[in-house]
Amino acid sequence: MRLYVQLVRLGLPLPVMYRTLAILAFLLISTLSSTAEILDKRALLERQDFWVNRDFEWFESHIPFLETPDKEIDTTYYYRWELATRRLVYGDPNTGYVFTEFSNRPFWSGAYGTIACPAGLQIDDLRWLRNPRYVRDYMRYWMRHPGAQPRKYSFWAAESAWSIHQVYPHQEYLLDLFPDLVQNFNEWERAKWVEDMGLFWQLGHDDGMELDINSRQTQNRVRGGQSLRPSFTTYMWADAQALEKMARLKGDAAQAKRFADKAALIKTNLQEKLWDPDRDFFFPMSNQRHEKDGHVVEKHTLTYQSGQFAGSPHGRELHGYVPWAFGLPDPGFEEAWQFLLDEQFFKAPYGPTTVERNDPLFILSERCCWWSGQSWPFATSQTLQAMAKLLQEYSQDHIEQGDYADLLHTFAISHRKDGKPYIAEALHPDTGSWDYHDFPNRSEHYYHSAFPDLVITGLAGLQPSDNDTVTLKPLIPDNWDYFALDDVPYHGHNLTILWDRSGERYGKGAGLTLLIDGEVAAQSPEIGLLQAKLPGGSKTIPIDPYPPMNYAVNNEGSYFPRYSASHVGPDGSLSMISDGEYIYDLQPVDRWTTLGSPNPEDWVAVDFGVERPLDTVMLYVIDDGPNSKFRAPKSIRLEYRQGDRWAVIVDTQTSPAKPEGGRPYRIHFPVIKASVIRAHLTHAKGSNSALTELQAWGPGEKPYRAAPPPKGNLSFNATPNQGFPKATASFEGRYGGTPDKAIDGRIIYQRNPNNRWTSFGSPNEESDWLAVDFDEEKVVGRVILHIYSDGGGVKAPVKLELESWTGQEWEKIEIQKNVPEQPTGGMANTYTFPAIETSRIRAIFYHAEGERTRSGVTEIEAWSK
Repeated sequence: MRLYVQLVRLGLPLPVMYRTLAILAFLLISTLSSTAEILDKRALLERQDFWVNRDFEWFESHIPFLETPDKEIDTTYYYRWELATRRLVYGDPNTGYVFTEFSNRPFWSGAYGTIACPAGLQIDDLRWLRNPRYVRDYMRYWMRHPGAQPRKYSFWAAESAWSIHQVYPHQEYLLDLFPDLVQNFNEWERAKWVEDMGLFWQLGHDDGMELDINSRQTQNRVRGGQSLRPSFTTYMWADAQALEKMARLKGDAAQAKRFADKAALIKTNLQEKLWDPDRDFFFPMSNQRHEKDGHVVEKHTLTYQSGQFAGSPHGRELHGYVPWAFGLPDPGFEEAWQFLLDEQFFKAPYGPTTVERNDPLFILSERCCWWSGQSWPFATSQTLQAMAKLLQEYSQDHIEQGDYADLLHTFAISHRKDGKPYIAEALHPDTGSWDYHDFPNRSEHYYHSAFPDLVITGLAGLQPSDNDTVTLKPLIPDNWDYFALDDVPYHGHNLTILWDRSGERYGKGAGLTLLIDGEVAAQSPEIGLLQAKLPGGSKTIPIDPYPPMNYAVNNEGSYFPRYSASHVGPDGSLSMISDGEYIYDLQPVDRWTTLGSPNPEDWVAVDFGVERPLDTVMLYVIDDGPNSKFRAPKSIRLEYRQGDRWAVIVDTQTSPAKPEGGRPYRIHFPVIKASVIRAHLTHAKGSNSALTELQAWGPGEKPYRAAPPPKGNLSFNATPNQGFPKATASFEGRYGGTPDKAIDGRIIYQRNPNNRWTSFGSPNEESDWLAVDFDEEKVVGRVILHIYSDGGGVKAPVKLELESWTGQEWEKIEIQKNVPEQPTGGMANTYTFPAIETSRIRAIFYHAEGERTRSGVTEIEAWSK
């Protein structure tokens, strides 16, 4: 009743209010009906010593829990869920959640740093989170967001959407995406379909595998040439099959037939044209003629059927196993699996290798990013998926059930660096070293592969489907005495899968046991096929059309929300706590800090531009440990602005009781309307405080729109290439961005998208300038420079000066106050001075140390006062 009254007082639209109450009621019922857990979740989390994100309550409520006799697999399993939180981004209130690949947002990524290449594997894992919003938002992003790039790299989008439906069935959600998924397939077909071959072509680079043994036989060794690849062709087959199933759900017989026919054609041609019976393997086929160094790779020949190494018995690449990962091959191609566990081919201590060991182009490169020998987690993930399908669906004598756990163990121990869980881009298959494929501010905790899904669908053998039967085909080794996978979400139910040889460990009986909602549904004395019906059938987890919104995020570069603080330390920025990510690591830096502050207490404020309904603020607290610069603050007090005064937010409930590092400090309160909030952090004795993210949540209605910027910015030009104001600079380089982007009203501190001017590449070693021409006299008394710094070639300047145009010459402006005192990247730098009349202003940037280091801004503002 209290919540209802609060919603009424806010004047929210009735659909928002009723839907919010309905969703909360469903979640409450779901929580109350949840069953007793087999595993002690907190004990399993505390057993691991690697945690940086110590928000154990989140993990306890969101992930399935695992216990096996293989502690390396267990450790990597939990690490991979922590990894997912490192790459979780709340993009904006309209988009919701997405996931990134790199620790930064490289120039080749889409909106919020997303990259399509690993999205299918990420979704395989993320569908097992107990809150389906994360994966549903992410899937919808790929089809609906204008900044997504679903075809920049290979991505089995329709199959991924179907795989979500197999865990969280929701026909309305799926069919809503169906037209987008069909259009996505049509675009692939238009661009990549080879009619006379009945297959799709792709570049090795765009298949996520640059510098492979085929591209190195072309003039472009990085990207390669067109080839009919077993991997990409399989993805398109899987998408066609998924679209056929969706069409049948929709009742569209014509579309169903179209995609069924296309899938059949692809399968026939892949098996007939990409299989080499002499080498017992699937190979890429060149779709072009290539000549390099006097050697010719002929069109429509498989690897080494022509070219410099024509007739070689080698040429096998790990992606030749991808067809099995999706269940494509008919029986009869299993001889390919004789090579995987042979040390003369793919097997390695930290492998498998991406190319067979004795291949003439095999190389363990000391440069990134070679797919010619190194072990890549992306490929290992797909190979394990393929191996699971082989063991569960095919009859053969090359791979045994215990081999799956052995390779999963190898994959698990490859997730290590200096004895701690870690993953970068690729590793040395013999030593486990990430050298040469591990770059600062890029490769840390690289999210380009899968692992939890390999445990859930492989070891535990849960076979996702769209029907009401739970099917287990476990690959638990015969020599394991126990195995438990607890609290697995499936069709609106909770599953627990147990193997207990004696029956004494878990107390549910000896053998293999499936529990549904806490009740024993099926048992077997042996590890093998086990099935049971879902009691009451599948349940649909509803989608909230009006989910809570985080009003504090700003990834779009809008004027609001806008951050300010009493102090900003030199080793972070305010922009880093509004980017939708929380990263507690020391490297890469993603934090605002109070380092250097003389104050016992500091504050950070968020101006939303308009009143927003709020009921929760979350401050993600950093504590780097004893004797570090940053410890969790002693206390945090929250205020909001009421007119001209600040009022403390009352009736708050906090979790935890006081701020702790490595987790959010959640402050809940009855719904208020606020345009500005401010958090006061009282520092721990002798220390500084730091946050990695600030979130402000409340009810809302889509579409969300950021508040408009205030009027009066003299530098703003909505069409900056036309008319005035006009921006010019001392240097404009190929990679640095252009001056017009500094007056377009968008403030983007991230590397991507590129919305900035920098002088990177300038021959001017000491300084460069950026000027704004108003075309007429204006009164100017304040300039705000949003300084850009990427921590590499572009950094905050060591000194900054402002000048005005007298009509004949530039004249230095005597600055009265500058906040912060030292030019700081990733935030607004405000310079105030006695008002002057001028038609132009100019900022001079004196570059930081470094032979090639230069300066830049993402936006310059000029105000009368």
